[in-house]
Amino acid sequence: MNYHKYKAVFYTVVILFMCYTLHAQATDIRLDNIHITLNKKDVKLEDILHEIENQTELLFVYNKNVDLNRIVSVNAKKETLQRVLSHLFDGTVNYSFEGSYIVLSPQTEKKEVRQQVRMITGSVFDENGVPLAGASIIEKGTTNGIVTDTDGKFTLAVSPGKILSVTYIGYLSQEIKVTGNILKIIMKEDSQSLEEVMVVGYGTQKRVNLTGAVEQVTDAILKNRPMANLTQGLQGTIPNLNISLSDGKPMRSAEFNVRGTTSIGQGGSALVLIDGVEGDPAMLNPNDIASVSVLKDAASASIYGARGAFGVVLITTKNPDKERTSVTYNGNFSVKTPTVVPSMVTDGYLYATMFVEAYSAAYDYSTTPSKFHKSNPYSEDWYNEMASHRPGMNAPEVVTGSDGSYTYYGNTDWYNELYKKQTLSHDHNVTIQGGGEKADFLVSGHFYGQDGLFKYNSDDYKIYNIRAKGSAQILPWLKVSNNFDFSQMNYHNPLTVADGSVWYGLEGEGLPVATMFNPDGTLTMAAAYSIGDLWYGKSYTNYEKRITRNTSSFEATFLENTLRLKGDITFRNADDNNTTKRSPVPYSTKQGVISYLGSSTDDFKEENAVTKYLATNLYAEYEPTIGDNHYLKGMVGYNYEQSTYKEVSTRRNGLIFDDAENINMANGSAIAVNSEYDKWRIAGGFFRLNYAFKNRYLLEVNGRLDGSSKFPSDQQWSFFPSVSGGWRASEEAFWHVNPKVISDVKIRASYGSLGNGNINAYAYKELFSIYQMSRLLNGSLNQQTYMPTIIPKSLTWETATTANFGLDMGSLDGRMRLAADYYIRKTTDMYTVGKTLPAVFGAEVPKGNYADMTTRGWEITLSWHDNFNFANKPFSYEARFTLADYVSKIDRYNNETNNVDDFYKGKTVGEIWGYVTEGFFTSEEDVKTHADQTLYMVGYGTKRMPGDIKFKDLNNDHVINYGTNTLDNPGDRKVIGNTTPRYTFSLNLSADWNNIFVSAFFQGVGKQDWWPGYDNALFWGQYNRPYNNIPVSMLGDIWSEENPTAYFPRYRGYSALQGFSQMAVAQTRYLQNAAYVRLKNLQIGYNLPKSWIAATHMQSARIYLSGENLWSWSPLYKHTKNFDVGSIYGEDTEAKATASDGGKNTIITNGGSSYNYPILRSFTIGLSVTF
Repeated sequence: MNYHKYKAVFYTVVILFMCYTLHAQATDIRLDNIHITLNKKDVKLEDILHEIENQTELLFVYNKNVDLNRIVSVNAKKETLQRVLSHLFDGTVNYSFEGSYIVLSPQTEKKEVRQQVRMITGSVFDENGVPLAGASIIEKGTTNGIVTDTDGKFTLAVSPGKILSVTYIGYLSQEIKVTGNILKIIMKEDSQSLEEVMVVGYGTQKRVNLTGAVEQVTDAILKNRPMANLTQGLQGTIPNLNISLSDGKPMRSAEFNVRGTTSIGQGGSALVLIDGVEGDPAMLNPNDIASVSVLKDAASASIYGARGAFGVVLITTKNPDKERTSVTYNGNFSVKTPTVVPSMVTDGYLYATMFVEAYSAAYDYSTTPSKFHKSNPYSEDWYNEMASHRPGMNAPEVVTGSDGSYTYYGNTDWYNELYKKQTLSHDHNVTIQGGGEKADFLVSGHFYGQDGLFKYNSDDYKIYNIRAKGSAQILPWLKVSNNFDFSQMNYHNPLTVADGSVWYGLEGEGLPVATMFNPDGTLTMAAAYSIGDLWYGKSYTNYEKRITRNTSSFEATFLENTLRLKGDITFRNADDNNTTKRSPVPYSTKQGVISYLGSSTDDFKEENAVTKYLATNLYAEYEPTIGDNHYLKGMVGYNYEQSTYKEVSTRRNGLIFDDAENINMANGSAIAVNSEYDKWRIAGGFFRLNYAFKNRYLLEVNGRLDGSSKFPSDQQWSFFPSVSGGWRASEEAFWHVNPKVISDVKIRASYGSLGNGNINAYAYKELFSIYQMSRLLNGSLNQQTYMPTIIPKSLTWETATTANFGLDMGSLDGRMRLAADYYIRKTTDMYTVGKTLPAVFGAEVPKGNYADMTTRGWEITLSWHDNFNFANKPFSYEARFTLADYVSKIDRYNNETNNVDDFYKGKTVGEIWGYVTEGFFTSEEDVKTHADQTLYMVGYGTKRMPGDIKFKDLNNDHVINYGTNTLDNPGDRKVIGNTTPRYTFSLNLSADWNNIFVSAFFQGVGKQDWWPGYDNALFWGQYNRPYNNIPVSMLGDIWSEENPTAYFPRYRGYSALQGFSQMAVAQTRYLQNAAYVRLKNLQIGYNLPKSWIAATHMQSARIYLSGENLWSWSPLYKHTKNFDVGSIYGEDTEAKATASDGGKNTIITNGGSSYNYPILRSFTIGLSVTF
């Protein structure tokens, strides 16, 4: 991608744009005092007028009867404007000069007609009489408009009887009919909350009438934020909408979780609907989004039945703007860097010194090393020579021996070799929309491209989006609509054929004493096991995903719009086409001798998967008028969906040459063909009834009869009801609280039950797996199968029952609003393991409905918005704070012994069991008198010494162990922490003054624990393996007799590797506090005044600077700087999947979870213009 070209184009656009924005107000000017120079031949009159506007900064005003396409010529040099206009119009057009406007009308019109377009003046004020500067005044249905000046005044050419649309941020829009020449407009403040329209299941409701737990954000949270996909942009924006991204890959998405742990059986996440139909938010164009609503409780989600058991996320795309036809371009360029790059020791001599210490101590100082690992030998002679090859000594890093073998004396920064200093991305979006009373349309196109972060075999990412949306009023009672969108994502993911992921390879072989290249340019063995595979560039997976979707719908209205019939049908095809190539990597340890790494992974694989999805909805609404005191609205409908998934993958070894791009370029005998198939159908009838008495007492009843093919035939149908109610106490006659203190109060409650439909299509069927035998029978490799998992009788749905209690309150004249909810969700009959059966049963223990769980939680949203005059101009500002928490406990589970490593009755989900660390042993006597701790090794040695870790003997039996590992006898272990993110919060601040806007978005977690795990060299360094890299943050914080209060113990290798090592077991000293706060986004921008851009025919223009992931703080950073706290529970899922598909993976189980793609920080400059 040629970014120099894009930069040139971008800067050219900016320069031209700034040239156009030069503006000066013309007042009291005569036409014969203005001189212009023009030389145009055979051009349209419209072009001449535009040129005059550019030279004079006057504006022409005319009606549709003026022929602007007439061909004219003019040759004037410093002629007066009066003479030029006389020549141009030659009696065919009348013109008159008013202020800074030239009004045109045809000569043939009568005088009264010519005077239809007149200049009107007006002023715009708030309710307190304060002038509003920057208010927008537009003639409805046209592009004729202006903004008010600093005194709230405006002048506009418009015909009598026309409608003016008046808008201003923070105030209700108004439409005013022109009846005179002078207007005084009073704007009323928008209370925002009560009249806000919320998207709910199969419709919308005003917030004032809501009785369920619903939270909604608009597209404002996404504006001016460059993002690879929508999922990354929504993180942290809605309380208890939990989105955990495993890493920062541009293709990375995540499941949406609402209100915490869903099910420990079948699992389950929120149902995500895009314009009412299930979809993938990661493939959406963020610029198309109008709003995102989250239905949190059973009352609001029950209308979606079993799939809405754990919440529903409703994403609504923008509808066309019928006011006028417009073209909008949004574009930005970003520079991106990792938020965290591991800082490791690169001084080869220091590394080697600490390596010898860690290795020797691991064996009780009884031995010395002979090699680092696979790629580098070690000797004392080498070590002594390494002392003269330290950084800055200008000594050679590779020495070739007399036999041609290479000896390495490197000081290599491998992460500097892995990542670019920065990478670039660009985002472009064009939207064309318009319409009138009978029809409207919207067409948008989007492209986002991000260069890869890797220095070699770059992981480039691209996504394309096209949307076409429109409607037509066919008959007065019938409207039809269509919504088409297409998305395509491409991502190049480099692979390594060595030790799993490139990050893990770096920790095993990317040692600072090694180098990337040999003197002859070949890769070293250390490089081949790590970054060299990327440099070679032959191993990768290319991901391509395409989604095509079309929704056709209609709406018919009857009985004066009290009865509405709506229906839609959607077709969606999703294609996933992935190709994977793995090629051996050449390297050399001796001059002229080439070896290869990964000879067993010399293959090419093609995967093709197709999902065909069909959905249709038909429903009717009845909303009669039954007096002033009663409100009634009913809805009944039917929903049907089906999905068919097919996948075929083929792999063949024996690449003919390294650059093969097709499976036909492989001719090996190892051929593997696999196929997957999945099909499910759901159907349901649903209803909703809303009733309100005196707009004070609110009632809503929902229900759905749901059927799913995923369940046993006798359990496929179930009914899920819910009820919710609200009381607007502030509407009572006895309510006499000053509205400046409390303006409105609503108390809500809801209760409902939903089945869990988020399960695999064949979870309740006995499935046979067919394999090819590894032994020859009768000269053939025959097929074989195993006994399937036994499915017990009397299976039923997992059920989630939720009670919700809420409070909505406005105060201080509606400037401050509070929404608070408390909920209890009981998930019963979860599909989990059954009781242990005798060995003679002969099969795995069958699963069944054997577990229950209760989740309790709460969430609050507190917002404030206000404005005041600053320097005689309105200053508007807003703040929105959210806070949420939840805890899940097990009520029933088949764990007869109460083994603490499994679920058990009373367990809090996310518990971390571990030892209490008393500190370090201080003397040999301390070791002797303390409880026996021999269960846990100190490296590979047996001799415990001062500086080694000392655990607390909680049960006073003078032995440190885990007892029977049960709740009744956990030995010396106890619950020391919890992985659940508690007290998730966000803070959004924004302000607007004099066309300048600024905003900041903070997001974080108030409480969360993280155990680094074993085989995590980025945290443990050489405590893990003696040859691992050393975190710089560890230096000076290692125990010694001179430094007894250090954080880390005596320097011993293999102390944190696995099993029963003293640092591999969870304990209080090294349990990390992973609470954090992050500045997720900061932006500043400027809306160019309309008076500046009028000559360019722009309606609006905005420039902005934006930063993403600019800063974060966490207690975790006190002891390590090698992790971004936002991705500590993630891992490189693509590398893991490849490793499980025949590749190598030497990462120890439960280790390596933090070896992943970094989260990126971005700095962006953007431009948005509308014509």
